[in-house]
Amino acid sequence: MPAVSVITPAYNVAPYLTQTIESVLAQTFADFELILVDDGSTDATAQIASDYARRDSRIRLLQQPNGGISMARNRALQQATGSVFAILDGDDVWVPQYLECQMAILADHPGIDVVTGNAWFLGGPLDGRPARPWPDLRPAPRVGSMLEDETAVFIMSIFRRRVYETIGGFDESLRTNEDYDFWIRAALAGHGFWRNDQPLGYYRRRDDSLSAVELRMLRGIVRVLRKTRPLLSGQPVELAILDRQLTRFETERIAGEARASIEAGDFRAAGDHLQALHQRRGGATIRAAGLMARWAPRLLSIVYSLHRMRLASGSSAQRAPSS
Repeated sequence: MPAVSVITPAYNVAPYLTQTIESVLAQTFADFELILVDDGSTDATAQIASDYARRDSRIRLLQQPNGGISMARNRALQQATGSVFAILDGDDVWVPQYLECQMAILADHPGIDVVTGNAWFLGGPLDGRPARPWPDLRPAPRVGSMLEDETAVFIMSIFRRRVYETIGGFDESLRTNEDYDFWIRAALAGHGFWRNDQPLGYYRRRDDSLSAVELRMLRGIVRVLRKTRPLLSGQPVELAILDRQLTRFETERIAGEARASIEAGDFRAAGDHLQALHQRRGGATIRAAGLMARWAPRLLSIVYSLHRMRLASGSSAQRAPSS
């Protein structure tokens, strides 16, 4: 049996999957199996995966109707034979030393069950920057720090089989933030974490619709925090942290809903969200926007568009190299 099972869900990632698979095959730690799960793709994803599986016995292809990333990961976890699992999404990439470095940490720390990593952003406005701080001075992730900082654990992580045997797989009712939920459950179950802050991969950003992605993530993190809250009975410090974060993300979610409604031209819904936001944040600007949503929606649309243009212009100026 291989030491590592690489878990790779793949949905419509044909333009990227070859690079992902090749990065696994190039690993200096070669005792692995790669389990690719085609999650009902409608492009050439399955064909690319199948071609590799025919050429290399370490690669297995599983196929299923589209069920989401959690279901795809769980299908792979159920079939995996390794003593360690490594998560690699179908459009991300490892450098050749990734598994070697992460496995060395597990070997040196038998009491640690999860080693989380770091990567360079690939594509999007943050291209070439580390996805997490480097060097990262934060302590190793624990329950409280995960709740206080939702970026404490990166998706490019490896974990021992006993984590999966203790807490089960990813929550298939979650379409976003399913990894955050998984790491919180692992920490609550007493599994130890370690952080390797050296970027050892490339994390692809496909920003087709930033506002839509942002809103889905906000909805997802609120769901995770609500789900976690009953599990913190008898942990007042962690519960207080969660409640602060829940208030924060609920407010951000309402703001995101308001933006999405304005962009969709649904000004009745925008007015309701802005009113709810004003109750939480206050402020004359939010109140004025709420009034415009009800009485002058065209003006609100113009003002909002100008605001977005200013933000985009400021962001571009910050990214431009100095002369």
